[in-house]
Amino acid sequence: MDKLYGLCHLFMTVFLHNFSIFSVHPAITDVTMAALCPGQDECSIAIYLTGFQQAMIGLGTLVMMPLLGNLSDKYGRKAILSIPMVLTIIPVAILAYSRTRKFFYAYYVFKTLISMICDGSVPCLALAYVADNIPEGGRGTAFGILSGIGSAAFVCGTLSARFLSPALTFQVSTIVAVIGAVYMQFFLQDSVIDDNHLYTPIISQGKPVTAKIDGKSKANIQLFKALRSLKDITSFLNSSLTITQAAIVAFFSNLADVGLHGSMTYFLKAQFHFDKNQFADLMVISGIAGTVSQLLIMPILAPILGEARLLSIGLFFHCVHMFLYSIAWSSLVPYAAAMFSILFVFSQPCIRSIVSKQVSPHEQGKAQGCISGICSAAHIVSPLVFSPLTALFLSEKAPFDFPGFSIMCIGFASMVAFAQSIMLRVVPPILS
Repeated sequence: MDKLYGLCHLFMTVFLHNFSIFSVHPAITDVTMAALCPGQDECSIAIYLTGFQQAMIGLGTLVMMPLLGNLSDKYGRKAILSIPMVLTIIPVAILAYSRTRKFFYAYYVFKTLISMICDGSVPCLALAYVADNIPEGGRGTAFGILSGIGSAAFVCGTLSARFLSPALTFQVSTIVAVIGAVYMQFFLQDSVIDDNHLYTPIISQGKPVTAKIDGKSKANIQLFKALRSLKDITSFLNSSLTITQAAIVAFFSNLADVGLHGSMTYFLKAQFHFDKNQFADLMVISGIAGTVSQLLIMPILAPILGEARLLSIGLFFHCVHMFLYSIAWSSLVPYAAAMFSILFVFSQPCIRSIVSKQVSPHEQGKAQGCISGICSAAHIVSPLVFSPLTALFLSEKAPFDFPGFSIMCIGFASMVAFAQSIMLRVVPPILS
């Protein structure tokens, strides 16, 4: 019963965090272009800045995700979860105060630096928390429900952005982020597998330990932590063929996701003059379809088909979704393409569940952190490849008339993930 209450509080924490994060997504493109290119529907500098930000975030999280996951195995999930829950309040609070060019640049800097530390860490640590409390046989369903909670928050946050002004959107996002951090501190119980694996708390309650550390020593410690994170990823990838294959699928799947996220809104704005409200409508359609799928369809299909087959189904329709976007001939096509999320949302929970079953209980944080680190590598590569391609084909200097060419190339990256998923061989899970 205590585990059930703990999961309920975790779901509420994830819901509040995702609501805050996703509620600003429909508005951020308009805010960015209003600050950088007022009155224009095509803005190369906005695309390049977004791509640079994604690459920097990926570089930071490549190191930080395995480190945070490993620390959560040692110090407890809740202690490490507090870091992103608190830090993510700062960027949205800046835009809640003002959205002029000066404040937008302040937001851009803080958003980049903070996301380099903790972007994606809340879902990563939440997955480890669920794995602590759910046996192997039920993890596919449980991960799907957790993902469904995130999708429900996505829908609610997007709906709020649809009917609120940009100023109110960022103010509501800030308030919900604060509520989420406070709720977690008061209600979420920590999840510990084995006291023998839990180290001394980060904030010691006993005698303080003092030590003199000069600047050079601190730099060496930070370098050691970064190298240790990369070593964790390498050793994790080499631990089994299943994990190696799952990591390849995760990399190319996220390569496509990040590319689509960075390109789609600018493509739709340039091609069909979409604004905040139309972006919100698209996201609501996609979010509702994904929520229904993860909360109702995935719990039925996962035990019948297994995570590996469900993963391939999700990635196949992910490819179809992107190819349909790339050849959109009418402003109605993106709305039809958004409905495919009812099928492609299976992929991420399935990857996480497959990996979770390949490691022992006290390594769940490390495993999820390493997979998040692999995904972060895709965050570095994707903007470097697809942002210039998107800017080129949306400009007047395009070598040929195909505005959606970059999105079609993103679809080919997703196709590589689909091909690898077909070859994925899942070995029996490690028993708790």
